[in-house]
Amino acid sequence: MAENRSRLETLTNEDILIERLPQSVLSTMEVRDRWFTHNSGSNGNAEFFVVEDLLRWLPGQAVRVAFLGGNSVLHREIAEATKQITDACNISLDFGHNPATGTYRTWSTEDEEYAAEIRVSFDQDGYFSLVGSDSINPSIGAFFQPVGGRPNQRTLNLDGFHIFKPVGWEGTVRHEFLHALAFHHEHQSPNSACDEEFRWQDDLGYEPTTDANGRYIPDHAGRKPGIYTYLAGFPNFWNTSMVDHNLRRLPPDGLGFGEFDRASIMLYRFPALFYRSNPSPCGPTTNGQNLSEGDIAGLLRLYPHEEPVAEALRSRRSRAFEALLSRDDVSGSLKASLTKQHSMIRR
Repeated sequence: MAENRSRLETLTNEDILIERLPQSVLSTMEVRDRWFTHNSGSNGNAEFFVVEDLLRWLPGQAVRVAFLGGNSVLHREIAEATKQITDACNISLDFGHNPATGTYRTWSTEDEEYAAEIRVSFDQDGYFSLVGSDSINPSIGAFFQPVGGRPNQRTLNLDGFHIFKPVGWEGTVRHEFLHALAFHHEHQSPNSACDEEFRWQDDLGYEPTTDANGRYIPDHAGRKPGIYTYLAGFPNFWNTSMVDHNLRRLPPDGLGFGEFDRASIMLYRFPALFYRSNPSPCGPTTNGQNLSEGDIAGLLRLYPHEEPVAEALRSRRSRAFEALLSRDDVSGSLKASLTKQHSMIRR
């Protein structure tokens, strides 16, 4: 734990620690997304978005949250930070607060039943969250790994928060909980031009150069590393596939997106060397601490207050499930996973 604290305290204001879902999780997500995307939409009018409708929770649902580690003070602070989300739309986060004891819901790596849909931890590397109902999908992640959609696995991690909370921690909490409510990164929106704006490759002739902590920095001639090289160094140490998963544009199939929002809390605050132009049309316009008007609009699209609209979305989700379950090419294990998700989401 001391090594973990030392690593986090080495971070500077210039560093960006990007979410780092384990490779075992990313692999199963990619398989699932390819299959869902291939089978998305029932007709040319896109009656439903299969990926989005299966990942969203139901409007009006109380999504349970439980903690592994930390104390009641930290749990309360995290719960309070998420109120900005739940105050904006028709969904609630149930942290299991007991007013008599001041405690909040917890979960265990020994659990065989789901203590909560969102299972928070503080002991894994980096910040991350599974997207929406992936947190109750047993096919996400490997059964012997700490992160995944089984009852004994973590779904949302806030690295080191139980030791100390970094500057801007509230924004990090809101960002991760929006993922848990089925939001994706804004820079990956099909409606953005970030793929073209990002500096993926090194400057011509760049000589790999690092500082004492392993950050890739400009070389002796002032040539800069590109994104792939930069993120291969401290503090992320990513390979190419990790970069692509977290930064490349998402395909539009199976997902619904609004206009690209530079004020979104889901848009990363990247270093200047990530961009081809300065100022960049992909650069943020806020400090990433609070929900933007676009974020709130997105929440209301997923979780509207108007009951006729909310009921239409609940019905659309059921049709998406039924459409997949009725297919002859759906395996028994996938049907079991979908059925488990559906039963928990209908609560």
